[in-house]
Amino acid sequence: MIVFNEVSLVYPDKTQALFDVSVDIKQGELVYITGPSGSGKTSLLKLIMGIEVPTTGTLNVFDSPVKNSSLGSIRKIRRKIGPVFQEFKLIEGRTSLENVITGMRFLNITPKQMKIQAHEALEKVGLGHKKLSKVENLSWGESQRVAIARAVARKPSLILADEPTGNLDYDNAINILELLKSFRDMNTTVIITTHATHLIKDEEDATFLRVNNGRITVERRCL
Repeated sequence: MIVFNEVSLVYPDKTQALFDVSVDIKQGELVYITGPSGSGKTSLLKLIMGIEVPTTGTLNVFDSPVKNSSLGSIRKIRRKIGPVFQEFKLIEGRTSLENVITGMRFLNITPKQMKIQAHEALEKVGLGHKKLSKVENLSWGESQRVAIARAVARKPSLILADEPTGNLDYDNAINILELLKSFRDMNTTVIITTHATHLIKDEEDATFLRVNNGRITVERRCL
């Protein structure tokens, strides 16, 4: 589903973020990208999203190439991805439901279907009772769940979560990780970047991409 083949990424300021990355991620996998700040974790997500393109090597996502000459393919790729950013980017003054619906505005579905999927997603993350609450009145953890609902309401084939446990206490961090993992039940691939390795040290049936100074080692654990 996602195939990196000897991918390197060099930014315009000549900073080399990634070196010769080769990894194959299958549909339905749970993947943790770990490593210290600045190691290249977010650069991997940017490549998958098509925000950046490989400097050298090849990258295919959903059998489509990620490169400058394939902007149409990149737009199609993004429609299949549910991103969960560190900054939630919720729209104040609007309800949880309205924010989730906003995340579906570029999909080819009717307004009625958008509302149905938004309701389902909020129920899934445990916030059905807060669907009409303005987002500025929610707690940090509730806001994060709205952001996750916005991602999964799109019914994506891939969820990308960038440091989803940041600013959360231990119990809430574990709950968020369990929530994200639960979407594998729909054969959705879930990729999570985190530096909080103490939360996942005993994880089984997962793939770990350990990033250090732009280089990656791969560990696969199976039940």
